Amino acid sequence: MLVSLLDGMPAGLPVCLDRVNRELRRRQKGYGRGSRQKIETDTASFVGGIRHGITTGAPVGIVIENRDWQNWQTVMSAEPIDSDDDAVAALLLKKQIKHFRPGHADLPGTLKYGHMDIRNVLERASARETAARVAAGAVCLELLERFGITVASHVVQVGDVAAGAPVAASIEELCEQIEESELSCADPEAVEKMKEHIKEKWQEGDSLGGIIEVMAEGLPVGLGSYTQWDRRLDGRLGQAIMSIQAMKAVEIGDGFKAATMPGSQVHDAIYPSFADEGLPFTRHTNRAGGIEGGMTNGERLVLRAFMKPIPTLRAGLPSVSYPEFDAHQADYERSDVCAISAASVVCRAMIALVLADCFLEKFGGDSITDIEAALDNYRTQWQIELATEECG
Repeated sequence: MLVSLLDGMPAGLPVCLDRVNRELRRRQKGYGRGSRQKIETDTASFVGGIRHGITTGAPVGIVIENRDWQNWQTVMSAEPIDSDDDAVAALLLKKQIKHFRPGHADLPGTLKYGHMDIRNVLERASARETAARVAAGAVCLELLERFGITVASHVVQVGDVAAGAPVAASIEELCEQIEESELSCADPEAVEKMKEHIKEKWQEGDSLGGIIEVMAEGLPVGLGSYTQWDRRLDGRLGQAIMSIQAMKAVEIGDGFKAATMPGSQVHDAIYPSFADEGLPFTRHTNRAGGIEGGMTNGERLVLRAFMKPIPTLRAGLPSVSYPEFDAHQADYERSDVCAISAASVVCRAMIALVLADCFLEKFGGDSITDIEAALDNYRTQWQIELATEECG
């Protein structure tokens, strides 16, 4: 069983359970996924913080049952078991992990906590837990959308196969396109090439990673802060992405490319805006990816996450046994060949969690009504100040 507790959600937000379950289904789909997806059909239930479909201000409790648990009740039992029972002993031996898997948490985790069975590390370190993150993130997406903020994520590369730039006119349209894709990619031609690449590596007993892009639109200026290192939004987003299994790098805006270019080609010039509504300034580029000085600057947030190939390989890698440390092939547990599509859903959820947190820090109140008033006051202050200057 997976449990999410989402604290700090204001009262008065309508929350749709179908929306949460739709995100969970998206996390489970995708070309290249393993056999576990045939066992589990993730479905969430609200167990607290919501009454009649509306948040109460109490922590939101979400539960996701594991159908496969019935096959592991003895092996993973929290209660003491009779290891002298021949049937129990045989089952424990069958499920014991004795050989480290390179690229996983197996070796450092086992040595850190002094376990004798690597499975103690494997089960907790598994990306299975991201289902709970996706469920909580889905509630945060509803909060953000209530205030005109939309978040989307899509796959832009699998292995060395890159997708073309999305042609969607808006983030909402992009979301519709990737909903129909087997790989959460908006380029149908690239999807076919990606699938062929995944199939080839599956036949070789290998695996693939890739690149995910996350975007958010409608963010007000000033989420995050420059005043303390741990309040900077880019740092918080980076930590959220890097907390996801298999993520090895993250960039915002031009990211890595910016390090090789002169400042005149990296920073986004600011110009007066003559629009009747909105902010009194505008930009012609968004190389910063929507963040300056640890805060949102009013432009679209653009972030890319770099995922390594899944480290569990059917072909196996050289490793050692434990606790003997003798040469041996790594153990193999059922695994994906490429989980990039699922990872894109998790990335979206984690970005939504961080953005919701920062949004509530800036505009938070006990209820949706409080937040609406605070946001409206903040968004209109520029027009008020400009009108005052013109009158003066």
